[in-house]
Amino acid sequence: MNFNLLFIFLGVIFSAFMILSVYRINKNTHPKVLWLLFFTEMWERFSFYGMRALLIMYLTKIMLMQDKEANMLYASYNALVYTFPMFGGWIADNFLGYRKTIILGGTLMCLGHFSLAFDDYFFLGLSLLILGNGFFKPNISSLLGSFYEKNDLRKDSAYSIFYMGVNIGAFLGSMACGYLGGIGKWHYGFGLAGLFMFLGLIVFVLLRDMLQEEGHEPNELSNQVHFGLKSAYWFYLSMIPILFLVYHLNKIYELTTIILIPFGLLTLIYFLVISYRMKALERNKFLTAIVLTLCSVVFFGIFEQSGGSLNLMASRNVDFNFLGTTLESTMMNNSINPFYIVLLTPFLDIIFRRLAKNGKNLSIPLKFSLSFLIMAIGYSFFYFGAYLNLSSGMIPLGYFMLAYLFITISELFISPIGLSMISKLVPTKMVALMMGFWFLASAIGHKFAGYIGTKMSIQNFDAAHYNPIETLPIYVQGLQFIIILALSVFAFTFIIKGILEKQIKDNN
Repeated sequence: MNFNLLFIFLGVIFSAFMILSVYRINKNTHPKVLWLLFFTEMWERFSFYGMRALLIMYLTKIMLMQDKEANMLYASYNALVYTFPMFGGWIADNFLGYRKTIILGGTLMCLGHFSLAFDDYFFLGLSLLILGNGFFKPNISSLLGSFYEKNDLRKDSAYSIFYMGVNIGAFLGSMACGYLGGIGKWHYGFGLAGLFMFLGLIVFVLLRDMLQEEGHEPNELSNQVHFGLKSAYWFYLSMIPILFLVYHLNKIYELTTIILIPFGLLTLIYFLVISYRMKALERNKFLTAIVLTLCSVVFFGIFEQSGGSLNLMASRNVDFNFLGTTLESTMMNNSINPFYIVLLTPFLDIIFRRLAKNGKNLSIPLKFSLSFLIMAIGYSFFYFGAYLNLSSGMIPLGYFMLAYLFITISELFISPIGLSMISKLVPTKMVALMMGFWFLASAIGHKFAGYIGTKMSIQNFDAAHYNPIETLPIYVQGLQFIIILALSVFAFTFIIKGILEKQIKDNN
């Protein structure tokens, strides 16, 4: 029996069950447009994470890049993916509106996925995906928020449902595209990702009347005429040089570091300067947000090994034998995290609610701190699974599953509260700017992930003639570095936790 196909089938059944359960519980509570945006985002994330599952494997197996170069290019791609949503949000607010920007982003992503199916257009495809994601990702989330009043108690529930769609899409895309890549059908995998992006786009366009009057372009700037053309048309023309810039930033990955790091430092300096113009309580809360945002750089650097170095390690040094069938490593490595998220989120939500009800709510600084401890525990399962099996060169499947269980829990401690933290700690007039800084920190974190990935790189790797007994010790050293890094940040954040909690409590 082919358990790979069976797991994909069971994954579809599980996802359908979760979607139907959530719909039945909430169908009379939320506007119908929630479900339109839910499915649009779900299929978009299917395409995004399906392609992401294949990327570093394609770079090393088909383009024959060495591990170090592949990790750095993969990191630059992800860094740019997280940088451009700031630009896409500004375009929607000032020129095109949510609807047109989402359709533009979806169209570019379709073209990007289909371009990846052809070797000669690989870097063009990555560039189109970066731009498309930048236009699509921030605006579909913002469009959902426009259907709820600011103090609407249903708003948090709506976003929880919406993000379930994100993770179900990621789960299914990683399984299906990961399987195709695992059996050598790389271009079919990229094509399948593009097909589901097209499906999500069609759903949005055909049912856009459900949006009513929301998401139209702002009239003030979009209709202004300059040199005989409306501002919106000038924007479309500007995409040509922007695409050219992104193409070279992605292909020459060192340029991304040269731009991102100085820009991040200048932004940090700017925030520190303006913080001293604030009142004491306001400043303390603002500085707390900055400290935690800086810590998130390290978190994302460690967490994002899943699509990079851990993807390579899984394909070379994890024993995926299951009842006589070898499970596809790319499918398993990339689908397990979103599966755990969908499975664990309701249980963690219940735990956090009960703690809050009993007056034992975990503070934001404590959650940040614990996320690094839990992350270290997760990587420790990888480490001991490798260290105890150096003689065979293969990590048992059980260690792999437990490692990702704790890595996923650590993500659930920090990712959902990041943007919420900013809205709570930052002065209202600076929330949008600080949101941008959070995404910039995420981008730098993804770039940092490439550096960490080089610690787990196999030099002069030859897929046709490699010995897992020789490669596993290198991964052991890299895993040890990650555990020490995670524990160091945990110790630092736990030490200053009391100070940060005091700043927040004093303000409250």
